[in-house]
Amino acid sequence: MTSPSPDAAPLAIRLRAALSQLNRELQAGMPPSTLGRAALSALGQLHRFGPLTPTQLAGHEGVRLQTLTRLLAELEADGRITRRPHPQDGRQTVLALSARGAREITREVRRREAVLAAAIEGGFDDAERSVLLSACTLLERLGEELHPKAPSETTEAKRTLGIAR
Repeated sequence: MTSPSPDAAPLAIRLRAALSQLNRELQAGMPPSTLGRAALSALGQLHRFGPLTPTQLAGHEGVRLQTLTRLLAELEADGRITRRPHPQDGRQTVLALSARGAREITREVRRREAVLAAAIEGGFDDAERSVLLSACTLLERLGEELHPKAPSETTEAKRTLGIAR
């Protein structure tokens, strides 16, 4: 006999709370001098997607472009991002991680992965690890459901910017 499927609303509440708590715990280990959440998020998007226009970055962040203006200026002034003219549209610019920005976001990603790996190693048996791996697949799918994209959207954006791989 199988157990009944949980209702979506209570599951959504519990999932949101669990992910928020996990994120808080990962951020708690950050040295006080590191970048704030918004800066880490922006750098993370550039790390994940490669060079983007400010409008594209705002879209990935789920904010209005005006919200990012000051942050982008600070990241550029600190040498964490670079800005160059758009290859096809002179009215736009393209943002990319600088060497410093890439080092900082890579260091933070590795730190968080090490914290997670240590917690998994110390607190979960093989069966639980398998469940966590399956949960990762489901969370990835959930992310796609929240923000569906055409499979070639990122590739097309990179092609437009002249950086397709």
